[in-house]
Amino acid sequence: MSGGWNTIESDAGVFTFLLDNLGVKGVQCEELLTLDPDALAQLYPVYGVIFLFKFPTDAPYHAGDKPHDGTFDQDAAERLFFAAQTIQNACGTQALLSVLLNKTGDDEATSSDKQATTIDIGPVLSDFREFTMALPPEYRGEALSNSELIRSVHNSFARSSPFVDETGPRPDEADPDAFHFVAYTPINGVLYELDGLQPAPISHGPCTQESFPTKVMEVLQRRIARYSATEIRFNLLALVRDLRERAREIGDFEMLEREERKRRDWQFENALRRHNFVGFAGEVLKGVVATKLKQEGAYEKWIEQGKERMRRRIEERKKAGGGGGEDVEMAG
Repeated sequence: MSGGWNTIESDAGVFTFLLDNLGVKGVQCEELLTLDPDALAQLYPVYGVIFLFKFPTDAPYHAGDKPHDGTFDQDAAERLFFAAQTIQNACGTQALLSVLLNKTGDDEATSSDKQATTIDIGPVLSDFREFTMALPPEYRGEALSNSELIRSVHNSFARSSPFVDETGPRPDEADPDAFHFVAYTPINGVLYELDGLQPAPISHGPCTQESFPTKVMEVLQRRIARYSATEIRFNLLALVRDLRERAREIGDFEMLEREERKRRDWQFENALRRHNFVGFAGEVLKGVVATKLKQEGAYEKWIEQGKERMRRRIEERKKAGGGGGEDVEMAG
């Protein structure tokens, strides 16, 4: 492989434009701030959800023969697109692909469900899926890790930083504050959890498109309940049909403008992520100090002026009857 995979944020704007750049049509991501099934159901059709969580430190992540919730479906590992995660930092895009590549119209959905179960994934991902479906899950993971095109799109949304370290062990074996993405999606009447760090897809029982919001929220609530009450670092993204298409169909121009404005905001934020402002901030700070020294003549004089302003504020509060000024320590 020609390069590493960088960390990307669990952000609706990042994942939506990542979809666009991979050639996926008519899909966007929406962040969910509640586990209320109604909030997810309102976004119908929902193709799946991506859940970000902190690796548990009080129990092994790999559950062995039985997962913490649900059951391993070894046969599904061959029928569905399921890839083992073989490289650090790729789990965000891998979770995204776990939903997309299982929504290509090859399932058993009825014609009335096709809108909710079929995504136009574009030629790049179609070719990738066609090539990898003949491989076992571990080799699918290797194929993803070595995909220069998918990797470059993924990395184009990483936050620019002069301190990125692309080396190191897998996230679940190293950093106690490591985080991980997994996907949940209904396929052929079953709710599956697709996690490349598990040995197989995890079945959570029967599930239709209509019951998916309720079923998946129940699973997520049980998962979150395994953490302490102080742990709140979770994030949930839903893969849904492009809301602009719905707005156009129903003639809701206010909604359409709101969604277009949201896209513009996401585009601006993604552009900022590509820039590293550490050097810029340093130069600005040096310029401010240099200008101050040039204007005032000495750094010490600048400090004394600051002290004098503090003294005046304390005296003014005393005169105004504010009290408490005697206890204020001045910078020294």
